[in-house]
Amino acid sequence: MAKRESLAWAAGIATLLFARASLADHYQVPSGSMRPTVEVGDHIVVNKLAFGLRAPMSNAYVLRGADPTRGDVVVLDSPEDGTVLLKRVVAIPGDVVSVQGGEVELNGRRAPRTYAIRHDGDGGPDFGPLTLPPDAYLVLGDNRGDSRDGRVFGLVARQAVLGRAVGVVWRNGGPVWRPL
Repeated sequence: MAKRESLAWAAGIATLLFARASLADHYQVPSGSMRPTVEVGDHIVVNKLAFGLRAPMSNAYVLRGADPTRGDVVVLDSPEDGTVLLKRVVAIPGDVVSVQGGEVELNGRRAPRTYAIRHDGDGGPDFGPLTLPPDAYLVLGDNRGDSRDGRVFGLVARQAVLGRAVGVVWRNGGPVWRPL
């Protein structure tokens, strides 16, 4: 009986690890770079299946899904040091993008604001113009003047995007639901 119980526990733990690595996860926001959308300390839920099914403990896709789109709030591996970041996709492959004073211009037109942004300071560093190559994305923080983002570390490879942030589930010590 002990052997059977051990196998059952091992299978349960393996299932949980697979689900967290490949299906869904949570993330605690460490900085104010996405204010006012999310606050420091917020806990968010991440849909890791949004862009495909990955092999556990790997960035390799078993099944590639939809591509990230402009406006998606995503969790990604930093191109600088591999830490997990939360940013907004502002430009996708093929876009011609520039950022001046925190304002985004896409394909020769000022990008419409479909979400709140903040300009602490001067709006942060300028960027571009640049045409994004295949499988490359420009991600920015919503707090443009206080965000270490794609204007600093460059474009993000699609493979570095770990999932789409779905909503805030914990804020200020209590449960909430704020869809992203």
